[in-house]
Amino acid sequence: MSFAFPGGALLAASLWLCGSLAHAQTGSLAGEALYQQALHWMAEGRNAEAREALLQLLALQPEHAGAWLDLAVLHCNLGQDQEAEALFARVTELFAPPPALREAIDSLRQQGCQKELPATSTRLRLGMGTDSNVNQGASNPSFTLGSGANATPLMLAAEYSPRADQFRAGLLEWSLPVAGDGTLAYAQLQARGHNYYPQYDLGSVVMGMDHPWQWGPWAWRANTALGLTTVGGALYQRQAQLQLQALAPVAAVLPGTWRLPAGWLLGGAGMWTGAAYPTLSGFDSQVWELRGLLSYELQGRSVQASAGVALDQGQAQRPGGDRSGAVLGLAARLPVAGQVSAELGMSVQSWRGQQAYSPGLIDERREQLSTLLRAAFVVPVAARQALRLELRHVRNEENLSLFTYQGTQVQLSWEWQLQH
Repeated sequence: MSFAFPGGALLAASLWLCGSLAHAQTGSLAGEALYQQALHWMAEGRNAEAREALLQLLALQPEHAGAWLDLAVLHCNLGQDQEAEALFARVTELFAPPPALREAIDSLRQQGCQKELPATSTRLRLGMGTDSNVNQGASNPSFTLGSGANATPLMLAAEYSPRADQFRAGLLEWSLPVAGDGTLAYAQLQARGHNYYPQYDLGSVVMGMDHPWQWGPWAWRANTALGLTTVGGALYQRQAQLQLQALAPVAAVLPGTWRLPAGWLLGGAGMWTGAAYPTLSGFDSQVWELRGLLSYELQGRSVQASAGVALDQGQAQRPGGDRSGAVLGLAARLPVAGQVSAELGMSVQSWRGQQAYSPGLIDERREQLSTLLRAAFVVPVAARQALRLELRHVRNEENLSLFTYQGTQVQLSWEWQLQH
């Protein structure tokens, strides 16, 4: 919470809130967990999520004086004087705060509210690791060109077999608030250099804007980004992306239907990605995705699941033509022991080409199923510093053995995060 009561009013507020909570209509553990989550989100500057959590709590416990007061403070920190004034008036009229707290509220109301900008954030990650397949070499070197009487069995050259290597990696992320409504500008730089195969070194730069807003029970977020990717020091891809996401408490979306605990959100997301490949003629594409989202966040634990469909529209000369498919994602963050936390993730992407991949040479339509599994353990070692051990495994299965591959990466990193 950004607003602090002056002098001894904070102690008076605490005692008053404790007494008010004792008279709340419902003293459920779920309600208290929701209240603590709202306070946590307010401390992080995630005002849209905090507001929705407080409104959800007040729907369950309309006499929760602390929630009403925190909702007023939240609106005041956002510079929304009229909304804050109405809520402060409600608190003083309905809950009879003690004199010291009443004086602090009156003082704030007289001073007026000012928007509070979220902090600028910088994150640096440096690490090293190993990759069992830096070149995405084919799992099976045997393949066949043509079909029927014209089928010709062939073997891939040795350079297209999996190659293992060690690497060094760096990540720098930076975000800057550009408006009091939570809009952020951000940038990300990544680099990865290999010990023995520098032709597979990777680099990327991404810049974008992120804008959140609230519409009824829905927390909306719009994001736009531009990026460049290099391979072996040469430009490989230019990319542009637009994304729109909306989430709302399950109880607000499906009232009386689902009886899920506090903290569950339901919604959807749509995304467009345009990619251009300067050195690969005919491979430029536009990918459209539409996903349903279900997420949970409470008391340091979070889970998000998504599922949807995708369409990849390529140029006329791209092998296999357009592709359609499905996407599935699952991500979780949870405490393990003490301050140690774990991050788990899985993403699955399927594609099916609309026509034969290369008539006369490869007469089949390409069918692809890519699975990425990820696990990371984060161990704090000092203020805003942590060690991060991450394991990633990718498996790409296809009906065309030429493109089937798998690989495993292990990386140990030091991470430092600064807010100012």
